[in-house]
Amino acid sequence: MILTVTLNAAIDKSLSVPNFRLGRRHRSVEQATLAGGKGVNVARALKTLGQPVIATGFAGGATGTRVVEQLTAESILNDFVRIRDESRTNTAVHDPTNGEQTEVNERGPAVTPGEVELFRDKLLYLARGADVVVMAGSLPRGVEPDLYSDLLRELHRIGVTTLIDTDGEPLRQAVRAEPHVISPNILEAEELVGHEFNDDDDRVHAVREMTALGAREAIMTTPDGCFAAMQVDGSPALLRARIEERETVAAVGAGDAFLAGFVASRYTGSDPEDCLRFGVACGAESTQRLGAGLVDLARVERLVSDVQVKRVEARVTSP
Repeated sequence: MILTVTLNAAIDKSLSVPNFRLGRRHRSVEQATLAGGKGVNVARALKTLGQPVIATGFAGGATGTRVVEQLTAESILNDFVRIRDESRTNTAVHDPTNGEQTEVNERGPAVTPGEVELFRDKLLYLARGADVVVMAGSLPRGVEPDLYSDLLRELHRIGVTTLIDTDGEPLRQAVRAEPHVISPNILEAEELVGHEFNDDDDRVHAVREMTALGAREAIMTTPDGCFAAMQVDGSPALLRARIEERETVAAVGAGDAFLAGFVASRYTGSDPEDCLRFGVACGAESTQRLGAGLVDLARVERLVSDVQVKRVEARVTSP
C-alpha cells in the first residue's frame, strides 16, 4: 500500500481565462474544482493508475470537509486529522492564448502542537500497513520546519520507503534524514544546492549534489522530463529522461503526476529507467487537462515510448 501525506491540503480551483490581464474583469471558459495539495494530487493519480493508496494529512473547517468529501466521492481512501483552523483554497488561472499560468495560493491554516502530535500518531499507525510513504507539499503555519525530517527518521525505523517533494527549509532539513527519493523542480533544486543552473551540465551535477547532501536518490523535474541520480543494478548512475515538449492545456500538478507515475512504476517492481519513463509520460499527459492529478492511463501508456532515457556523466570541475 502507498500512503500520501498532505499537511497543507486545499480546495484547488483551476480557471481557463483567454487573454487574462491584471486589473481587468474576466469570465472563465472552463473551470475545475478539486481537492488538492501535492500529496492529494499524487493520491488521485495513483488511484487512476490502479495502485492501492490512502491519503492523509490535516483538514480543517468547511474547506477541510470539502477536501474529505471530494476524495471520498472519487473513491480515494483517506484518513485525515481534523484541525480547528480552516484549510486553504488555491486558485490557478491559465491563459490558453499564450500558455501563461498565474497561481494564488492561500497561506493555509494554523496548526497547534497538539494537532501535530495527533497526526504523528496517525501517520505511524497507518504506515504499519504501508510499503511506501510520499510526503508532498508545504507545511502549514505553526509547524516547525523539521517536522518532515523527524517523520522520515521514524518511518525509516519501521522499514518504510520514503519519498518527499517539498521546498525551502523543510526540504533542506528533510534531506539530512536520508529520504529514499527527493523530487524537487528546478527552482526548488537551485534553492537546495545554493546556486543557479545555466545548462544541462549544471543540472546533472545538481542531482549528484543532492545525493551528497543526504538523499539516497534525487530526481529533478523539468518541463520536458527530469534529471536523476539513482541506484541502477546496485551502482550509482546519472540519468536524463526527456520527452518532446508539446502544447499544454495547464501545467499545474504536472510534477505531482510525474511523482505518482514514478511511484506506481517503482511499487510494481520496474527498473529505474522504466520508472522515470513512466513518470515522465504521466507528467506530460497531465498537462493536457485542467486540474491537478488528472491523468488518462491509456494515453500515458501510448506516451511511454516517446520518452527517451539515457545515462549521462557529470562534468568534471576544476579544483
